[in-house]
Order: sequence, then C-alpha cells, then structure tokens
Amino acid sequence: MLIAAHRAEHADHTRARTAVAKLAEGTDPWGIPVFCLGEFIRVVTHERVFVPPTGSADACTAVERWLESPTCQVLVPGARYVGLLAEAIRESGATGNLVFDAQIVAVCREAGVRSLLTADRDFARFPGFRVLSL
Repeated sequence: MLIAAHRAEHADHTRARTAVAKLAEGTDPWGIPVFCLGEFIRVVTHERVFVPPTGSADACTAVERWLESPTCQVLVPGARYVGLLAEAIRESGATGNLVFDAQIVAVCREAGVRSLLTADRDFARFPGFRVLSL
C-alpha cells in the first residue's frame, strides 16, 4: 500500500493514499514493519520499476512523513522473532520470495498485530492473519 500511496501512476494510488492518510491522521495505533521501509525505498527508486524512479532523498522523505504520525510505530524484530518466523514459514509453506512475507507476518505477530493492509493476496496463506484490502 505504501508504494501505491506514493506513486500517482499506480492503479490503486487514490485509494491507497486515502487509506494511509486516514491511518496517519487517525487516533488508532498502526505500524509499519521495518522490512517494508527498506523495500518501499528499493522499489520506488528502481529505474526498471518506475520511469522516472523516485529519487532516494524523496523516498526517504516519504518514509519520514509517515513516521511523523504520533500513532505510527516501526515494528522491529525482538526476542521471539526467529521462532515466529519459523512458525510462519512452516504453517504457510513459504519458500523463495514468500519468505519475505513470512518475515512481515512474524514481526507483526510479535508486536500483537493480527491484520495487514495490503493488496498482496499471498498473506492469506498465513492462518490467523487477516488481510485488509482497500
């Protein structure tokens, strides 16, 4: 959702931008897995993904703006992360690129997060983890 919210040419831009703004301006706590911050910057600055790509300084500024929200927290791995990651991989059968999704699920679960706003349907493979769409 962060990429769609940032890039105007993305098909889901308006809805994603509205959803992210609602979270950032709301009173309910929300979080962004730390892995998603780096992945956001990697994708929007990639010249084979977007023409022209977002400049690295602008991508960092976008991240900084989201993190200025007083209700936002960065979800980072803690002591239980490795076990939760292994659990997520085993229960979903994640391999290859889907292991990245398992990382996100594990860090969310460790923080007590049970749902994720995403257009990525692969997250439905994780039992007990709710996918929220736009």
